[in-house]
Amino acid sequence: MRIIITGGAGFIGSHIADAYVAAGHEVLVLDSLWEHGGGRRVNIPQRASFVHMDVRDENLARIFSEFKPEVVSHHAAQHSVAISSRDPELDAQVNVLGLLNVLKNAAKVGARKVIYASSGATFGNPERFPIGDDTPQRPTSPYGISKMVGEHYLRFFEAERGLAYTALRYGNVYGPRQDPNGEAGVISIFIGKFLRRESVRIDWDGEQTRDYVYVGDVVDANVAALDRGDGGAFVIGTGIKTSVNAIYRTLVEISGFEAPIVAGERRPGDARDAQFDAAGARKHLHWKPATKLADGMRQTYDYFATLKV
Repeated sequence: MRIIITGGAGFIGSHIADAYVAAGHEVLVLDSLWEHGGGRRVNIPQRASFVHMDVRDENLARIFSEFKPEVVSHHAAQHSVAISSRDPELDAQVNVLGLLNVLKNAAKVGARKVIYASSGATFGNPERFPIGDDTPQRPTSPYGISKMVGEHYLRFFEAERGLAYTALRYGNVYGPRQDPNGEAGVISIFIGKFLRRESVRIDWDGEQTRDYVYVGDVVDANVAALDRGDGGAFVIGTGIKTSVNAIYRTLVEISGFEAPIVAGERRPGDARDAQFDAAGARKHLHWKPATKLADGMRQTYDYFATLKV
């Protein structure tokens, strides 16, 4: 199968690229290598082709025309809630206009399907938990808004252009290759601080929760979505909510270092809690998470320890 992975040099996208290449697919990675996006050339599989390009670039049409993908895995994004709150115009340019450029060209060359990296941030602060596929989407950040808008465009292109899609609404994904110096991904950020024996900042009261899902499990959902889940938007999470304070305590146990804590204010756009019921993904993608949080955090810690971040 011929597959384009936008954002394929990034944290999640590169792991997906590894899996698709290992399965024998012909993969083209397209990534802007934006400094805040986490894309790194070293992450790209050797057997994948690479194009250094922003998804907003008009030359995207030429790449799609030449490669003629059957499937597009769209993981290129402005993924930081904090950046989206400071610069909602940038967020919309990348996450909405960039997506439209991808969808337009995918439909034009006759691609069969788009797999779309959506987000649990589209739900905002729901009235009840756990969050399911049918929970009303009321995003509290520009990032969540742009990801929700993207889902509506997917439905439009399916209805009007015959382009199938599967949207995956990720919980908080963590694991190797996540940028420990970025503004998103508390586990990798904390690990970087712990390894450098620095203080960590805990915003709000630290009791805000997220549903942390290991990147390897997210990859499995993306492999399943190649052939399943057409027309669906599925939450991808573990069903377990974990506080920032609990993440901190687990890292103290793993590292043997009690990092000093600096208290911070609530970040604009941050939701209070998140917990997902992935029943739809279990039914339609035949997917379920396999990695316990403590095990995934230890694997992630060991990975970064070898890099000496």
